[in-house]
Amino acid sequence: MRIYNNNVISLCYVLIITLFLSFFTPPLLRAGETAGPGVTVLIYHRFGESRYPTTNVSAERFREQLAYLMVNNYQVISLSDLVSAIEHKTPLPDKAVVITIDDGYRSVYEVAWPILKSFGYPFTVFLYVKGIDSDSKAYMTWDQVREVQQQGGDFQDHSYSHNRMADRPKGLDEAGYRAWIRDDLRKGAQILKQHLGHQAKFLSIPYGEYNTIVQEESRKLGYEALMSQDPGSISLETDLNSIPREPILGNEWSTMKHFAEVLNRIDMPVTVMEPPPAPLKSALVKRFGATLLYPDRYEPNSLGIYVTDLGWHRAKVDGGFVSIDNDRPLQRHVNRVTVSGRDKKSGRLAMRTWMLVRPD
Repeated sequence: MRIYNNNVISLCYVLIITLFLSFFTPPLLRAGETAGPGVTVLIYHRFGESRYPTTNVSAERFREQLAYLMVNNYQVISLSDLVSAIEHKTPLPDKAVVITIDDGYRSVYEVAWPILKSFGYPFTVFLYVKGIDSDSKAYMTWDQVREVQQQGGDFQDHSYSHNRMADRPKGLDEAGYRAWIRDDLRKGAQILKQHLGHQAKFLSIPYGEYNTIVQEESRKLGYEALMSQDPGSISLETDLNSIPREPILGNEWSTMKHFAEVLNRIDMPVTVMEPPPAPLKSALVKRFGATLLYPDRYEPNSLGIYVTDLGWHRAKVDGGFVSIDNDRPLQRHVNRVTVSGRDKKSGRLAMRTWMLVRPD
């Protein structure tokens, strides 16, 4: 009876939001103009858990966001369909969203799932296997996981131990480091298969922290796609080793303003990243850059590069290669590099992001 009441509330909420947004939605979003397909993968964690403000979104805000997608004619597609489209280079929808949720907290079952059912949207939950297996009240139970799966919910892998896999444990050489990654992923995958009846196809890398070694070892185990937490959108040129996802959480990143902004971004395809997300050998990186696959798409004066430690800088442009020079050692352990620019046709922000981890 409780779930039924939540469904009724959600449907009424949709009607109210529909009437409101039909008058007040900004013209850009109502017009639906895109610079080619734009797919955004959203990532959530907790729902209605105000004790954890940095990873939480309220139930009311979650309903509002799902209603926004409906009113503004976004298709909510499954993660499996998105990955298949990228693999086979089949057309992507002009305006689409994929909903993903990390960890498998109990509020997914108690709060998010009834709301998602009322909208009929597909979604994927990446399970922190050790947490689910611990019988902690903070997480879903296996019975709850199976109940949701039987009614259409998709469950995938978030590792067994939720380690920071981009950090090599002290005392391990590269071979030992690779084995440490494989052992944890194998353990989690075996438990998932035992409880869910299928092998996980997709991996959400814990904390979104990766390097090329994490990517290589994960793909060797058979994962078809790896999820990061890098900001950005999706195109057919998106790397399946690092699918970007936009975090929706906290006080600032769960606002409707931020929600609309991330939906309006598009991908900036690149063929080379400098430096690539391989483990850095030095904290001093003398040049950050990327080769743009479609350099003529962007306003030249808008091209820039953002590094977490250095902020945003206008990029030098040499043909299709954009770059900035640097003489400061990186101070942060984890940095993200973002290449961005304005699409000439639509004015939308195009971007591509990757991660660098400083050697410590």
